[in-house]
Amino acid sequence: MGPSGEAICGGGQSQSMQPQVVWGFCLLRGLPGRPMGDLHVAEIRIIHGKEVAFFGIFDSHNGDAVAKQLQKNLFNNIVNEGGVWSDPAGATRDAYLLTDRHILDSTEKGGSTAVTAMVCELGGRLIVANLGDSRAVLCKNGKAELVSVKHDPTRPVEKANIETRGGHVTRFPGDQLRVDGKLAVTRAFGDKEMKEHISARPDVADIVIDLSCHFLVLGSNGLFSMFDDQEVVDSVKETDDPVKAARQLVEEARRRLCEDDISCIVVKFQEV
Repeated sequence: MGPSGEAICGGGQSQSMQPQVVWGFCLLRGLPGRPMGDLHVAEIRIIHGKEVAFFGIFDSHNGDAVAKQLQKNLFNNIVNEGGVWSDPAGATRDAYLLTDRHILDSTEKGGSTAVTAMVCELGGRLIVANLGDSRAVLCKNGKAELVSVKHDPTRPVEKANIETRGGHVTRFPGDQLRVDGKLAVTRAFGDKEMKEHISARPDVADIVIDLSCHFLVLGSNGLFSMFDDQEVVDSVKETDDPVKAARQLVEEARRRLCEDDISCIVVKFQEV
């Protein structure tokens, strides 16, 4: 991460994958003096001779130790599950749970939300998974389609799950709903002291990429607290350059007075 207030941006593209995957990312630190809590992954790997693209945003809390482990290990664990081609959704789900167990064994404090996407060259499949309040939005035929699930106590099913596990949901005056008075999300990696009450089981979407799928946007809560889903899609449609698209979203979120860390990855699907 560069100097405080300076956005870090970059991008890349696949070589053999059809449709071609072209991506851009942008991350911006929040309040001055506070360490950057968002980490990301954007990379291509060759697995059994085929390209697989991995993308992820990890929004940490109470330190970045958990997010660093996710950045280093989560996609390795997905690959090592062995089902990237036969059952990529199942491999992703199992790897999330395995990674959380490893984190709990090695990390005493802190946690992280996650939103990830895996694009498999074989079959043109897009696997999106998430924990917490980071978000994934697919542009399909020009319209925003939410393909992640928000895990917070405002959703009745999430609140019920917390209470079934012995936790409670409270709201202090002027604050948002929190699990056990502490955590604003109901699912996350880590958070060892609260693990009896929160889950690391992700919601997973398995999508076939066709001509109606134009691009995917991954964003931290800092981004999506400032925009609705269609606003994000409409902004990205203004440019063919995914790096520029990610940067303009992040910078606009800051102009709208977001004080949180802001992270965005734009993944475009292009026929060549």
